Amino acid sequence: MTLTERIKEKAYELGFDLVGVAPATRAPHADAYASWVDAGYAAAMGYMVRDVARRQDPCHVLPDARSVVVVGLSYFVANPPADLWDDPSRGRVARYAWGLDYHDVMTPRLRQLADFITRQARRDVQHRVYVDTGPVLERDFAVQAGLGFIGKNTCLINPTMGSYLFLGEILVGLELDFDEPAARPGVGGTRGRVGTCGACTRCLKVCPTRAFPAPYVLDGNRCISYLTIELKGSIPPDLRPLMGNWIFGCDECQAICPWPRRFAQPTRASFLRFDPNLAAPKLLDLMGLTDEQFRARFRGTPLWRAKRRGLLRNVAVALGNWGDPQAIPALRRALDDPEPLIREHAAWALAKLGPSAR
Repeated sequence: MTLTERIKEKAYELGFDLVGVAPATRAPHADAYASWVDAGYAAAMGYMVRDVARRQDPCHVLPDARSVVVVGLSYFVANPPADLWDDPSRGRVARYAWGLDYHDVMTPRLRQLADFITRQARRDVQHRVYVDTGPVLERDFAVQAGLGFIGKNTCLINPTMGSYLFLGEILVGLELDFDEPAARPGVGGTRGRVGTCGACTRCLKVCPTRAFPAPYVLDGNRCISYLTIELKGSIPPDLRPLMGNWIFGCDECQAICPWPRRFAQPTRASFLRFDPNLAAPKLLDLMGLTDEQFRARFRGTPLWRAKRRGLLRNVAVALGNWGDPQAIPALRRALDDPEPLIREHAAWALAKLGPSAR
């Protein structure tokens, strides 16, 4: 076995579903990324606009980088019961957050893989490990490593697994055997042929907030995932009614896509499962959470990132969109919350419920 083959075998042994190797060269969509930033689509995500040049080329991160080892891990969990998922009195949480924080699970595994590479190379190999946190255009390198293609919803789509995928990378100061882009199903396995969305535009049309100004372009300012997680301040009032009962992230553009609908593979990851208390919690239960209760319930999960103030802000919006008078007492109590952000969105929800709710 070659070193690259041994690395891939070890990656699968560590529990990853996909692995490939790309050259550590300037990202193919580096210029498109710069244009995206210039258009203001990064919204208030400062980390996305700092040092754009560094994100465009992995050699600006690790000067000795020669290869990028890219791994993928499915986070698809079987569809939840419709009576729970479609209940407007419950909040919706994006699938990737149905368990422990994936950063805490994948990063140690990638470090094990990096240590394995060093041992196998029998010399000190410079490397950097990233799981959705470093200055790397990960989807570009996933495509170059043969893991899939970029869909019109800007997600990486694997032709045999769909798009519910966590990605991780190791920048390596070692030249390995590089993969070609993933073969498209139905073309005889021709190397280098990439899958496509064809004429399909379902993801663009289903987005509640119309966050796609064009195919393959996402306006972060309007994306529900951004609004419920990354945005730390007030949600724009005109977007609140469009958010439905999403309280952390959004899967609409993936759920409608034919690729994952047909090919999504149930995850092997034991840290993910459908639990109604995490995936579709009752909004009224959440609205009354104290700081201590929030910490006890969500520490170690992705929802921790939103903090109590962010999550309850989102819950208040979802209650307003639910529109049921049952929400009035909880929202009125929230008007006395010490967090101004929660008070503001609770007041909006009460106003949406009508004059008698105020």
